[in-house]
Amino acid sequence: MITVRGLSMRLDSGGRPVDVLTDITLEVPARQFVAIAGPSGSGKSTLLGLIAGLDRPTAGDITVRGVEITSLGEDELARFRRDTIGYVFQSFHLIPTLSALENVAVPLELSGEADAMERARALLDDVGLAERGHHYPVQLSGGEQQRVAVARAVARRPSLLLADEPTGNLDSATGKQIIDLIVALNRNLGSTLVLVTHDPALAALADRVITLRDGRIVSDESSNPSPCPLPRGERVP
Repeated sequence: MITVRGLSMRLDSGGRPVDVLTDITLEVPARQFVAIAGPSGSGKSTLLGLIAGLDRPTAGDITVRGVEITSLGEDELARFRRDTIGYVFQSFHLIPTLSALENVAVPLELSGEADAMERARALLDDVGLAERGHHYPVQLSGGEQQRVAVARAVARRPSLLLADEPTGNLDSATGKQIIDLIVALNRNLGSTLVLVTHDPALAALADRVITLRDGRIVSDESSNPSPCPLPRGERVP
């Protein structure tokens, strides 16, 4: 599903070059749940953003689902992200002028799905917000906003789901609910899940934990066996 080879990222900081990532090489097979762990500033979010095609590396290449995304033009890359990748941000990134229902419907409408609103309603129901679809982000709690963001991320049934510190702005109880939701939805989809976290307890839920420090991989360990999909029709929490 994901192949990263010789990936490096150098940024300018105050007129001085800073190596954020250095010579990262890894492979992630389809349907695996991978946690990218490490302390703040280790390059976790930068790596996730590069895998998502949100940024361009200084060196190296990334292949996702057989497509070398580092060689794509901006328009091709945007289409590839739309059709292949779902992304959950730490700070939700909901559109404040749209309701919860409209936020979830956005990627469906952009892809031309005729039943976008109907599908969005079903997704809000899946994440436990069937009665909150008419509310705007400012009227929702942090946990509710992240549930909307998760529903939006999986709306087009992506084969790759990426989550960047999705519990970072939530209390521990709400954060656990969000992680349970993401994992359950991912099992239903049969997608590959890559999640960035600095929380060892959260990372321990993954099939595999890749730890970064100072922009380099310092460990790559398997833990739990790959999860089986939920039975067809089973609801997520």
